[in-house]
Amino acid sequence: MDTNCSLPLQRTIVREPERRDDNGFAKGGKHLDQISSSRLATRLRELRNTLRPTPHVQLAMKGMDLFAKLEYVNPVGSIKDRAAYWILRRAAERGEICDQTTVIESSSGNFACALAAFTHLVGLRFIPVIDPNISGTYESFLRRLCPTVVKVEDPDDTGGFLKTRLQKVKQLCATIPNAFWTNQYGNLDAVEAHYELTATEICADFDSLDYVFIGVSTAGTIAGVSRRLKERYPNIRVIAVDTEGSAIFGGAPRRRHIPGAGSSIVPQLLSHAKIDDIVLISERETVQACSELLTTHGLFVGGSSGTAFAAVKRYAARIPAYEHPTVMFLCADRGTPYLDTVFDPAWATRLE
Repeated sequence: MDTNCSLPLQRTIVREPERRDDNGFAKGGKHLDQISSSRLATRLRELRNTLRPTPHVQLAMKGMDLFAKLEYVNPVGSIKDRAAYWILRRAAERGEICDQTTVIESSSGNFACALAAFTHLVGLRFIPVIDPNISGTYESFLRRLCPTVVKVEDPDDTGGFLKTRLQKVKQLCATIPNAFWTNQYGNLDAVEAHYELTATEICADFDSLDYVFIGVSTAGTIAGVSRRLKERYPNIRVIAVDTEGSAIFGGAPRRRHIPGAGSSIVPQLLSHAKIDDIVLISERETVQACSELLTTHGLFVGGSSGTAFAAVKRYAARIPAYEHPTVMFLCADRGTPYLDTVFDPAWATRLE
């Protein structure tokens, strides 16, 4: 089923576009911004080689050929590296950002870390907006690379912090000159990143693929990957994986403890995804799946990876034994930032 979202997509640029003269330059002598954007785009294109194809490994599971694509091999450590890089590059190519731009984004960790690294490498200022649920590892990383880190403390009406973070982003964009919100929740460049990069790699590695399980949060990954894979493998079934307490697929939002999967809002990019089925996983199941991936399969992965693996295991009962399908799920990040939470038995006992 193709999902639908009533919220309109929004442009991520904060300031109004400059008026251009007949030569394409901004009126009032602002053409230096265009030159700056061109140089920035060149620097960003040079970073493309850091995003190499990520490997996949086969896991033993009865009744299927199961593969995990290890997105934590990306240079900064997660699948979010792809969207962060692509959004910055496309914005520079369109002249939406230049050397004077301040990039701003709300993130629970991975996307902010990727933006912090890439903006630092090309000389842009970046302000991440985070909340108390962020891993201490991620927060330390951000504070080492970013002179300014904004941490909200007040939960929103769902018990989470996403709406509070987004409100803070809007406040910052309204007060900081040349602010640019990357808007991972509604930027079509995020979809294009996974269409052109993540999914294209999958198509190059597999002659056939029957099922793919993808965790959903901002929906950029599942939108881009699903559209490309449906073109390459017409009969593939795309299974969206969400966490209990998430509002993405119509559930009542409630407090969640594991970042990286689920959302307290319906992401704007969801309407671009081609989804055949949905599996909801509890946070306890996520913890158990992360432990199994480590102790049985030797994969030290983060919460959303465990959520996807738990969905594969549950969904396996629906697959006829004679099919013996080829199945893939994405491992979005590594387990290190989750040592004090998902991999801590004492912490896990406090989950609902």
